[in-house]
Amino acid sequence: MDGITLNLFALQLFTGLALGSVFVLLAVGLSLIFGLLTVVNFAHGAFYMVGAYVGVFVLGLTGNFWFTLAAVPVVVGSMGVVVERYLVRPLYGRGIDYPLLLTFGLGMALVEVVRIVYGLEGVPFDTPKELRGAVDLGFGFFPLYRLFLIGITTVLVMVLWLFIEKTSYGLVIRAGARDPEIVRVLGIDISKVWLIVFAIGTGVAGLAGVLSAPMRSVIPDMGSTVLVEAFVVTVVGGMGSLVGAVVAGLLVGVVVSMTSLFWPSLTDLSMFALMAAVLLVRPQGLFGKKGLMG
Repeated sequence: MDGITLNLFALQLFTGLALGSVFVLLAVGLSLIFGLLTVVNFAHGAFYMVGAYVGVFVLGLTGNFWFTLAAVPVVVGSMGVVVERYLVRPLYGRGIDYPLLLTFGLGMALVEVVRIVYGLEGVPFDTPKELRGAVDLGFGFFPLYRLFLIGITTVLVMVLWLFIEKTSYGLVIRAGARDPEIVRVLGIDISKVWLIVFAIGTGVAGLAGVLSAPMRSVIPDMGSTVLVEAFVVTVVGGMGSLVGAVVAGLLVGVVVSMTSLFWPSLTDLSMFALMAAVLLVRPQGLFGKKGLMG
């Protein structure tokens, strides 16, 4: 650690924020779906992977990265609509295990489909030309694409927060999460709310996949690792908490990044150590509510 300077520390901090941005996008989708539907979506990593492959397909077809960014969450979110309507919805009220097992099997099926279509080898996804290079932050040069990743995550989280907290439909979502029966009594079709929330959650997972594609290998199994990471972040932040997903995502990203700087051999262990420490103090997570899983 003798060669570590303040500039290097600052650069590593920004690296952690970029990594945490991917974690935030993944955990936000999981938290939205669990917070309203009480569905532990084990297919979340598969939707992340599908988002990367849809991005590869659309980018190859159009050559436009910005159009690809807009198209991926729409396509993956539409898949989420079909999954919620015809697979998950019939299992509501049967206990948390049923949708969990269903989404676990669905995730495996999606991986196999991608393997059949694209094979086992990785698919390249280059950083767009306009986002290549590095920016001088005053304490060192930092990749422009990673700054873009931090920025777009910030904007997306703000938009989601404004939608949920400041719109009438967001009010219905929050009310449905607390007491769906009352919402039904008021004449609101709660099933449409569930459909939209599941679509948003899966669409954000797909967006996370295409955004991380230039930094990670696009392979059929890419969702398996991030699924574990997403659940760690969600548990640390608190199941069902949007604020917890954001705070925990950035926290886990910074912890992993700093551990890789000071103790590289402990990098893979660091997020699990953080999760254990948080759960010892707050079993429900940083912003979770007691008894939510009950």
